[in-house]
This record gives sequence, C-alpha cells and structure tokens, in this order.
Amino acid sequence: MWEKISGSIFIDVLDIVIVAYLLYRLIVFIKDTRVIQMFVGLGLLLVLSFVAQALGMMVVGTIIGSLKTVWVVAFIIIFQPELRSALTTLGLGRGLVFRSPREIPAEQELLKAVTKLSKRGLGALIVIERQVRLSDWIKKGVPLDAEITAAMLEAIFTVPGPLHDGAVIISNKRIAAAAVILPITEREELGYVLGTRHRAAIGISEQSDAIVLVVSEETRAISFVYGGHIRRGLTAEDLTKELERVYRRQVGPRKLNRRASDRAAEAAAADPAQAGQPGAAPDPRG
Repeated sequence: MWEKISGSIFIDVLDIVIVAYLLYRLIVFIKDTRVIQMFVGLGLLLVLSFVAQALGMMVVGTIIGSLKTVWVVAFIIIFQPELRSALTTLGLGRGLVFRSPREIPAEQELLKAVTKLSKRGLGALIVIERQVRLSDWIKKGVPLDAEITAAMLEAIFTVPGPLHDGAVIISNKRIAAAAVILPITEREELGYVLGTRHRAAIGISEQSDAIVLVVSEETRAISFVYGGHIRRGLTAEDLTKELERVYRRQVGPRKLNRRASDRAAEAAAADPAQAGQPGAAPDPRG
C-alpha cells in the first residue's frame, strides 16, 4: 500500500508544494532585510565556484570551496537575531495553523485606559500575553497581580509614580507586573524613526505573540504592535478593530463593524474630547 502511495503523482505534487511554500517563506523572511545581501554574496560564490570547476581552476576552486563553509558559519553568527526571529515565528505557528480565538482580557478597561492616557499625554506601554508565556519578563518587573481597570493603569503610568517607567504585562486576565524592562528590537533602521518605548514594544512582539499597546507622551498617539509590526496614530475605534482582527473573532463583517463602533463610543464616553479625534502624528522619540 505504502509503495503505491510513495510512487503516486500525489507525492510528487505534495513535494513540489512543500518546496514552493518553503521558498515563499524564505523570500518573505529575507525581503527588505540585510539578510538578502548575504544571500547575494553567497550566490556569487556559488557561481564563481561553478565557473572555476568548468575552467579547471583548481586553486581558485579550492579557495572558494573553503570560503563557502566559512560563509555559512558567518551567516549563522552575524544573523543570529534574524534567525532567532524566524524560528520564533515558526514556533508560534503564524500563518501555519489556526489557533482558537480567545477573549480579549478587560477590553473595555484597556480602551478606556489608553484613551485617558492619550488625553493626558502620559506615556504607556501595555503588553497583553497570549499563547507564549512571558514569565521571564514578569519576574524582571514589580509583581502586582492586580485587577485590570482603567484607573489602575492610569495610576501606574502617572508621573512621577514609581512604576511609570517601563511596561505593564497582563497575564491570565490580571496585571501581573509593572515597571518591566522589555527587549529592544535589533532592527537598526527603526532607531532613526522610533523612540525607545516603541522599539521595546516591537522587540517583545518579535519574541512572542503578545499584543502591545503604546501611548506616546510626546504626541499622545496610540499605537498597536503585533508580530514585529506597528500601526501608529490610531483612534479608539481603530484599536478595537485591530484587537478583534488579531483575536479572530467569529463574527460577520457588519456585526464586527457595529461592535467596534459601539465599543469605541463606550471607551470614549469618559473622555468626550477624545471621541472621534484622529491619532496624532508619529513621534520619532516615542
């Protein structure tokens, strides 16, 4: 039976599909990153190696053959952050499997909190734990185990409070810790356009599947960070849509839009001046 299956055209098609998908994921991974430059250099070495062999250039062929081995080792060392990010993404299963939707913890309180913080011009960094546990980062902060309320989050990030500097991590529907120092993204190009707070949000989202909400103390802009990507200058309604998009709620488009509007209106009810106002311009300092 297995001999018939292994010799069938179905296996050949499956083989091609798997290889095509792996190549596609590789192209997506290296696109717009410095990794592609390394691949170009490695490709040139391979071409030179074939040319040297065809022309019988033994010395050049031997040298290039040795360089190919060194090139692979250098690739692993130099691009360790990118490779770690790729393996983390694979481990999280982004784009590979469909995970069960989970309830957004205290969604209304989070919306109210970021709306109030934005109105007051208070910087904030709120990390929402999902599938990947953030226990190591929680241990580095000040443990709280507090209820998620807008008032609590506002009090934490109010200057000059002892906990305002750093991030809040929400785990198991509770505020697990505050004043947490997050890892900064190693993408050098972001250092020119984003401040420390936003780069820390991207950093933790690259190493986990956490959702991060950021409020800029300079521009009062609200940002949403997930999977290493950031959306800036959001309104409460935009933020609600982003949360629902990530959590993949099983509702129809019309119902989803209506719920987003209702929740945004409720979140802004405590701050009428904030309702309906677009996000501020991006802040390069964070």
